[in-house]
This record gives sequence, structure tokens and C-alpha cells, in this order.
Amino acid sequence: MTNKPPISRGFRARSRPDDPGKRVPPGQHLVSDFPVLSAGPTPATNLETWTFALQEGGSLLAKWTWEEFQALPQTTVVVDIHCVTTWSKLDTEWQGVSIDTLLVAAGCDEPPAPFAMIHCDGGYTTNVPVEDLVGGKAIIATRYDGEPLSPEHGGPARLLVPHLYFWKSAKWARRLRFIDEDEPGFWESNGYHMYADPWQEQRYSGD
Repeated sequence: MTNKPPISRGFRARSRPDDPGKRVPPGQHLVSDFPVLSAGPTPATNLETWTFALQEGGSLLAKWTWEEFQALPQTTVVVDIHCVTTWSKLDTEWQGVSIDTLLVAAGCDEPPAPFAMIHCDGGYTTNVPVEDLVGGKAIIATRYDGEPLSPEHGGPARLLVPHLYFWKSAKWARRLRFIDEDEPGFWESNGYHMYADPWQEQRYSGD
């Protein structure tokens, strides 16, 4: 019998209003489907050569193959997601490895820097403050709704930071780099907000 990695349920508990309308940020509308939006073509990924890495600046902290990544403790979360193009989707279910778990697996007692840049296949990047990744706030997701994450939705692995606009939940994630100073990623360099809080409608620079 193959030993499966332990699975924990959910992010750190947060109270949510019973009324779905109160869970939708300003300027958003609910959808029942899952729109596909990408800045470029969907990359073809070979799981035999796939890796995910943590870095501190230019130094490697840890790297996992696909099999090693799947053997790490898994977390299942049910969260609402909000796209900057104004759609929101409630109660989406994801499974993956939390950033907290990755730091522990890399031998880090605490995050090595206050900011992070996620690097993805296709050259996409996005910046996130580390405090928005740890403490049960973010995972590297590999499954959606009980199934392997499809390529058009960022499979085999994407960052999931559900409390920020969904462009921060970068598709095709391959590397999380900890940095001392905040830097703009792809969309941030093209006029999007550096932080992206949907409840504050932080869509574009200056919002």
C-alpha cells in the first residue's frame, strides 16, 4: 500500500457572512463557470522534468520534483476567488501544499525576507508580501474541485492567494523567490496595483 501525504482541511478559520452577496467585493459580479484568462499561450509541461523551488534572492533554499512535491503534507481549502476583470466565484475547492509547509520542508524557521516574487513558465511573474503568503493564507495548488489542475487554469501547479485579486494567484508556478525589497511583476509593471486587495478595488496603480 502506498503511503499518502497527510491532508489538512482549510485555511486558518475565518468567519464568512451567510449572505453570498456580502462575500462579493465592490465592482464584482458572481459567475457559475470558471473563466479562463491568460497573458500568453498555455505552456506544455512535462511532469518528469517539473520542479518547484524556493529561493532567497539568487540562492536556492530547496527544490522538489513532482513526486517529491506530491509527497509533502497536503492542504484542502474552500475559498472565494475574485478576478480583476470583475468576476467572482464562491466556494471553490483546491488542494496543494501551503507556503508554510514548504518553508518547514526547506528548513526555514521563518521567511527569509519580507517580500516574494513568484516565477512561472512563460516568463510570468507577480509580487506578493510574504505576510500574505504565510500563516495559512496561500498554497501552491495542484488540484481543483477534486481533479488535477488543468493547464488552462494553471496546472500542474499555481499559486493560490484567494484574498487578493486572482492575477496574484499566478498560473504555472515554478519558483518562489524571497526578496528584501518589493518589486513589480508582469502586470504590476504594466499599470496594475502592487497589492491588489479586491475589497479596496485596488485594480490599477493609484487605486
